[in-house]
Amino acid sequence: MFYDQAKIFVKAGDGGNGIVAFRREKYVPRGGPFGGNGGRGGNIYLVVDPDLNTLFSFRNQVHYRADRGSHGGGAKKPGAPGEDPHLAGPPAPLGRDAETGESRAALPKGGKEMIIAQGGGGGRGNTAFKSARNNAPRIAEKGEAGVELWLEMELKLVADVGIVGVPNAGKSTLLSVISAAKPKIADYPFTTITPNLGVAEVAHKQIVVVDIPGLLEGAHEGTGLGHTFLRHVERTRLLIHLLNGDSPDPLGDYEAINQEMILFNPILAERPQLVVFNKMDLPDAQAKWPAVMAAIQTAGMPVLAISAVTKENVPQMLYQVQEMLDALPSRAEILADLKTDMDEEMVEFTPEEDERTFQIHELEPGVWQVKGVAIERAAQMTNWDYYEAAMRFQRILNAMGITESLRDAGVREGHSVVIGEKELVWGFENAFGE
Repeated sequence: MFYDQAKIFVKAGDGGNGIVAFRREKYVPRGGPFGGNGGRGGNIYLVVDPDLNTLFSFRNQVHYRADRGSHGGGAKKPGAPGEDPHLAGPPAPLGRDAETGESRAALPKGGKEMIIAQGGGGGRGNTAFKSARNNAPRIAEKGEAGVELWLEMELKLVADVGIVGVPNAGKSTLLSVISAAKPKIADYPFTTITPNLGVAEVAHKQIVVVDIPGLLEGAHEGTGLGHTFLRHVERTRLLIHLLNGDSPDPLGDYEAINQEMILFNPILAERPQLVVFNKMDLPDAQAKWPAVMAAIQTAGMPVLAISAVTKENVPQMLYQVQEMLDALPSRAEILADLKTDMDEEMVEFTPEEDERTFQIHELEPGVWQVKGVAIERAAQMTNWDYYEAAMRFQRILNAMGITESLRDAGVREGHSVVIGEKELVWGFENAFGE
């Protein structure tokens, strides 16, 4: 079954903790700090597999986690980095943060892989805190937490030909005739719910064809899963607009489908179309064909009649499709443009422009919250088991202006201040106690 959407959870590895250690060897008096840094947490990568064309693998497994980095050791031994899982996906998927809607997993132009969840940095050991004022620091950092988020994955197909039309026009039947695809086929006036892919061969050339499930009036507003289907139309080079010869009003169907596509995305009005009148094996269709042909030709569109059931005129249709494709940009060119579009909206995992900004909110009387990238990271990486680490955090608050801002906001002795997942108590003369 074809899967073009999936929702996955990714959790990058946390960084390993730095440690407090001192060099103690014979004949080395006052050896000094000797604690190593923790290793970085594992990143989670999305890797292009050109043999994949669906998101099926992300339906079988939903949760992906990277290993955390190892903790630092004595003798300045650094921790080993966490292993990086590589998730294989089809070319040009798009992943959005389920909470913010930001694009987080669009493969960059010409890229083979990208990080979708950044591992946390390793915490520093006490060696890193040695200074002229403190040559024996008893302080070390915890590892930084790795990124975790839910990703809504979406695949917009890049196909040569998209077959569009009303439900029951014969799209799945036509696809099964021109390719080895085996879509479910039945005679009903409603639509299948997933696109079907097939590959047709014409003059030793392969044509990738996608059967876009039947479109209904209001599809551009989401009626009948319209948004789900119409987004695939955007990434086809050519459209076969299949008309149901057995319909009471084939020309009305034709105009309605065109209107829905244009309302969804005006660019689709410029997409080349070959209008194909189907079901010529039926007397009713044969009677309607002359009027339909005249109207379509008057509109300046190429048109021909076939019977998908008896295969009448199907080879001629394929040759005409190939001639039209030869005059259009290739799939590779469309994919390159697609990646460029994704580049423009993709959120890179780089530091924010000003991480030192913060906001203070009063959650309830006597309980305050400080929010900010840098200060929340500092709170998370502070190893509260060490008194010197707590004092260092106090100095960070002072240096960033948070202490003064809390006072101005009305924080008093005994009030609670929440920073990230850490809750602190405001003590006498702005010192925090626990």
